[in-house]
Amino acid sequence: MNGQPPLDSTSVGGSPRVAVAGMGSWGTALALLLHQRGCRVRAWEYDRGVVERYAKGEREAVFLPGIFLPPAIQVRQELDWLLEDADWLVLAVPSHTQRALLGKLAPLLPPGLPLVNVAKGIEQRSLLRLSQVAAEVLPAHDPAAYVCLSGPSHAEEVSRDIPTAVVAAGGSAGLLEEVQRLFSSSTFRVYRNGDLTGVELGGALKNVIALAAGMSDGLGFGDNTKAALMTRGMVEMARLGTALGGRPETFSGLAGIGDLIVTCASRHSRNRAVGEQIGRGRSLEQVLAGMEMVAEGVRTTEGAHELAGRLKVAMPITAAVHAILFEGRDPREEVGRLMTRDLKAEEA
Repeated sequence: MNGQPPLDSTSVGGSPRVAVAGMGSWGTALALLLHQRGCRVRAWEYDRGVVERYAKGEREAVFLPGIFLPPAIQVRQELDWLLEDADWLVLAVPSHTQRALLGKLAPLLPPGLPLVNVAKGIEQRSLLRLSQVAAEVLPAHDPAAYVCLSGPSHAEEVSRDIPTAVVAAGGSAGLLEEVQRLFSSSTFRVYRNGDLTGVELGGALKNVIALAAGMSDGLGFGDNTKAALMTRGMVEMARLGTALGGRPETFSGLAGIGDLIVTCASRHSRNRAVGEQIGRGRSLEQVLAGMEMVAEGVRTTEGAHELAGRLKVAMPITAAVHAILFEGRDPREEVGRLMTRDLKAEEA
């Protein structure tokens, strides 16, 4: 990564000590970004094989081929070491593992330590947003010190200095400004947003629509189909998001339409790729068995479908994805059902 102006003493206090929990592709990309910003970065990873590989001096990133970790970024498995003298904690583990990890961090985490969550999802069973999970598991942690970083940001591109813009939500206004200064560079721009609920839900729900877009690709449909899925999918995201307390305008921003576009269209999108393979006739079990990294949309589909039922929010695309993934329905038949629903006004 190049072209990153380093932090100075006027930004966020010199050389901040940043702890990164989770060294998948996104955690790795952010660890590199923060290192180039002049931060002192420590990282934790649950996979012992990954930790041992780095400890042996093999510095090519496990999940980002062609990208190399500098020796200054140490990767270990001791959580007390990770948080030692940390000024920031970046939480980059998948959504379904956050409750367990936060439970281990709870006795070690200072109440006011800023926590920047970069995962996207809805917890299964509880149907909680990830900030709500953190509030449950970390009752002593100051909720004003919790920030969600979201938006259209594939790790493969961020790690190669491809210009990217994201949004930070939650916390206090002052903390959001500090997050901006911590992460922003000549190739990574951070905006502020006060709508934590909407930003979290936008980042989670777009993965469901990306599965649908991938299924469309796998079925051999064209640009017309994908454009319709994305547009009507955004309507569904905003319906559920506002029913849960998000602001409508958030879904027109980076955490909504921005993230939806990149996740539905990109070759880097795991959710789109999963959908494409299912559209080509493979089962969900077959697809997931061949994956190393998590496609968050699979779990989020279950949560979104259940929330929509509870709140009586119409989400026909989400319902179709759920039927295909978990009820064995045929993707082509589900498209037919979507196309022959009762006719209505677009704004309905």
